Amino acid sequence: MDSTELAQYVEATNSISKPWLLVQLRLKKLQERQETISKSDYAEELADIHQDLMNLGEWWLGIEDQVF
Repeated sequence: MDSTELAQYVEATNSISKPWLLVQLRLKKLQERQETISKSDYAEELADIHQDLMNLGEWWLGIEDQVF
């Protein structure tokens, strides 16, 4: 699945409010651009995505059935 297909899935399933899917979309877009950006830019963007993922924490605990 490429970033376009993932974005279409997010839109079709009204999942814009699911932050883990948005992180996944950002990661996929970065992966697709990896060959066209410098290694330092790639590492910086990857670190930013990772930090955003870590900031999500364990917000789903107790509501797994509702969000997954």
